[in-house]
Amino acid sequence: MGRPFGVPVYVAPSWFLVAALITWVFGGQLDRVLPELGAARYLVSLFFAVAFYASVLVHELAHTVAALRFKLPVRRIQLQFFGGVSEIEKEAETPGREFVLAFVGPLLSLVLAGVFYAALLPVEPDSVPGVLLAGLMVSNLLVAAFNLLPGLPLDGGRMLRAVVWKITGKPMHGTIAAAWVGRALAIAVLVGLPLLTQSLGSGAADDVGMDTVLDALLAAILAAIIWTGAGNSLRMARLREHLPELRARALTRRAVPVPADTPLSEALRRANASGARALVVVDGDGGPVSLVREAAIVGVAEHRRPWVAVSTLAQDLTDGMRLSAELSGEELLDALRANPATEYLVVEETGEIYGVLSAADVERAFVKAMARPS
Repeated sequence: MGRPFGVPVYVAPSWFLVAALITWVFGGQLDRVLPELGAARYLVSLFFAVAFYASVLVHELAHTVAALRFKLPVRRIQLQFFGGVSEIEKEAETPGREFVLAFVGPLLSLVLAGVFYAALLPVEPDSVPGVLLAGLMVSNLLVAAFNLLPGLPLDGGRMLRAVVWKITGKPMHGTIAAAWVGRALAIAVLVGLPLLTQSLGSGAADDVGMDTVLDALLAAILAAIIWTGAGNSLRMARLREHLPELRARALTRRAVPVPADTPLSEALRRANASGARALVVVDGDGGPVSLVREAAIVGVAEHRRPWVAVSTLAQDLTDGMRLSAELSGEELLDALRANPATEYLVVEETGEIYGVLSAADVERAFVKAMARPS
């Protein structure tokens, strides 16, 4: 939909479902307040749905601007079912920044509510502009209040995480506390929202029965979103906690350099003699030109290995396949994602060959690290 501040904004297909639902529900309310609108009330309701999500976009842009101010990359903003999300790729470095990053969204929603309230004052309440402004004021207040609830994945949960992080000095402790509060909130929403709306509702028995079903469905959807988001936040925190354990130097296989015309059997003999587990094809000056693929070696029968040159089993090196031995954590994973391959040449800062890194070894190490308790 655009790239404000250089960040792409996407609209998920689920948004259209919610926009249709808002149009229908708000249109029913308009029919009671402004019956003279007739069918045109649905056009007004559709405008309200778009304006409401524009407010949600402002909320998300607040998070995005704060993240960019703290030099945290933002992959995208996505408007979706029940709101939006700013996909910030890295964690804030301090609990103070985490708190600010979370708080600016609800703060902007409160500011918007104030702006719509000020715009409503000189307007006739029982008019189309009055109803729209009142609806936008109330909806932004609800967005702010909902997001300030102290449980992940909501903004209030991130604020709670920042507070616990500041007190304990450990971000993981903050995540665990905010995630479990988020799960408690999910249960409270599932049970409490239908009870609250029933106690406040009134009308014909048929209307009450239908409202009860809709309230229960809404509560179930919100509870599922909060519960799932809390669990995902916890898993992502555990992932980031273990990322520093992924170090290119520790995971790299020792490699032996061989000329291109070396028979595979001779290259494997040299590797076994030196305790190496990988082969790097070098030119006449000893510079690396390609990597012998492990899968290709396995595919050659042992009796054929004396007659197969290593160059026929090698993959030419590209710039993206050369990694520094000092890479670790997110930087290492970013380098692998940017240049997908099965093996990578790992070099020292001087350019000297350190060894060969297998993507499969990184994956196994990552799974092993994630399996250990935090």
